[in-house]
Amino acid sequence: MKKSILQTLKFLAFLIVGVALMWLAFRTVNFNKLLAELKVADFSWLLLSVFFGFVAFVSRARRWVILINPLGYHPSFMNSFYALMTGYLANLALPRIGEITRCVALGKKENIPVDQLIGTVVIERTIDFLSLLTIMIALIFTSSNEIGLFMKESILVPIEQSVVSVFGSTWILWAVLFLFGTLALGFIIGYRHSLRKIRFFAKMFDLAKGIINGLKTITNLKHKWEFVFHTVFIWLNYALMTWVVVFSLEATSHITFGNSIFLLVIGGLAMSAPVQSGLGAFHYIISRGLLIVHGIPLEDGLVYALLTHESQLIFVVIIGAISFFMIFRKHTADKDG
Repeated sequence: MKKSILQTLKFLAFLIVGVALMWLAFRTVNFNKLLAELKVADFSWLLLSVFFGFVAFVSRARRWVILINPLGYHPSFMNSFYALMTGYLANLALPRIGEITRCVALGKKENIPVDQLIGTVVIERTIDFLSLLTIMIALIFTSSNEIGLFMKESILVPIEQSVVSVFGSTWILWAVLFLFGTLALGFIIGYRHSLRKIRFFAKMFDLAKGIINGLKTITNLKHKWEFVFHTVFIWLNYALMTWVVVFSLEATSHITFGNSIFLLVIGGLAMSAPVQSGLGAFHYIISRGLLIVHGIPLEDGLVYALLTHESQLIFVVIIGAISFFMIFRKHTADKDG
């Protein structure tokens, strides 16, 4: 009973944060103009975007199987895909709960220990994080003006204004932060064994250890080059999925594939926000990114964000619901048989 109440409260808390972010994203918008842009949008490009998203999910399922095989288990591709999509569906209820859900679903279906499956998901998330970081670094070197302008206008300038209003100067804050960071790092290294007794720090240390072990595991995979191929292929499809939507609107149709990588990066960061499926966070950061970097009006940027986010959301709901039915229905049928 307590657990169900806690889960409900978590759901409501994350939902409230998402709604608040949606309000921030749309609060200064001319809704008449936004609706007018939606009416003239070419929705056919969304089908192509959804196709690239589907291909990325298929590739993800195969990559997961490659990670599971060294454990001594050989789950079917279809069951892995159904479990993966069931997890994405669960993420619409609570952020990151889908990672556990897909492990439980596949574990029950294929008789694989759930804790071992969770280990493979930790490796997956590590690779995803490093992939996004690599793309971001590459973007900084190739399109530093875009990233620099966005960081300055959306993050640094607001922070600087707030700091100046409180301290009168920014250098005082940076000096304090540097000193605090140095002392904190020294304290963590010196007292790491004692800090492990605290749950938060234990999780952080385990996460760091999991990342190191995950990278070691990949180098020992039997199909490591296929794993690398799928990782690159997944992110290529994410990039294409992001790019093709620009042709739905006249205001964004001039954006090239290379320029759309910027949207992939900031969109990926937004989807990592602790809200259901990046609700609000994605719309806010994408629309502001298009405005700051490409000078695209806020209404047009939000229409692009709505088309991109909601088309994928609807797709995940449909495929996720079908996958949930397939993997649990079959499991029940197998038990009855």
